[in-house]
Amino acid sequence: MNSETQIASDLAALLRSGRWRRSETAFWLFVAACFFLFPDYLALGTQVLIIGLFALSLDLILGYAGLVTLGHAAFFGTGAYIAAWIALAGWKEPISGLVIAGAVSALLGYLASHLIRGRDLTLLMVTLGMGMLLYEGANKASSITGGVDGLAGFEYWPLLGIFSFDLEGRVSYIYAFVVLFLLFLGIRRIVHSPFGLVLRGLRDNPKRVSALGVNLRARLTVVYTIAAGFAGVAGALLTQTSQFVGLEVLSFQRSADVLIMLVMGGAGMLYGGLVGAAVFLLAQDRLAGINPQYWLFWLGAILVLVVLFVPGGLLGGLKRLQRQMQRERRDD
Repeated sequence: MNSETQIASDLAALLRSGRWRRSETAFWLFVAACFFLFPDYLALGTQVLIIGLFALSLDLILGYAGLVTLGHAAFFGTGAYIAAWIALAGWKEPISGLVIAGAVSALLGYLASHLIRGRDLTLLMVTLGMGMLLYEGANKASSITGGVDGLAGFEYWPLLGIFSFDLEGRVSYIYAFVVLFLLFLGIRRIVHSPFGLVLRGLRDNPKRVSALGVNLRARLTVVYTIAAGFAGVAGALLTQTSQFVGLEVLSFQRSADVLIMLVMGGAGMLYGGLVGAAVFLLAQDRLAGINPQYWLFWLGAILVLVVLFVPGGLLGGLKRLQRQMQRERRDD
């Protein structure tokens, strides 16, 4: 097969993968239906949607570009604090606040991308160090961040001037769902585009992609900036729906948790972050209710089982099972 035929084949496969599947439509219809099916758990559902968006942003960096990071909470926390500061300054319109928070986080991601050096362990340590520096900086600047007590006492205007945030979490759930879905469409378009194909090439064989004349640094800067912006939007959503922000949004634990979610769901599979966030937060809620002291033990056990027996995450395991069933049907 010559190079032109190979390129045509890759582009055709890319177009096929970008088509909506019935399973995807069913997934989003179920998420929307949860508003009616579980009215007593809308607050938890809102958290799942927000953290799912956060995990989705990490998937762009880790799952598609192959950049291992332990400092992604820096962008999440930046968006969370920007949303709070804007409200405290008097501008309480939530949608524009969301856009501003995402833009500032994207700018921080762009600046941070120029500090990225190497891959794997080197990159891991650099991102971990950047996250720790930002966390401790926020802790020292307690006059504007609230320190360990956090920031509270701010409110937001009604969405679109009509829908006020309510204690039951109905408006928050719809708001988070709409934002997540719109940004998901953007991420889906990215990963199923030629740019997404380049990202997968950078992940799997960066030397070969570089030999083809692709500017690796420019591509990584773009994806890092986009992912940081989406993480910032997730952080701002958390602040707006909870009307509180604390140092925890910048912590190492936040970065580690979202990495665990992505591993559990399946990195580089688009829906892996969403599924992993749902499984992690629902398991956390149930296990903490059963045993508040030792729930981390059981959560760790679940993670070990997933990594050992389903190395591609839950969605990866499901995909392998589907392929196996298809082979068996063909054999029959």
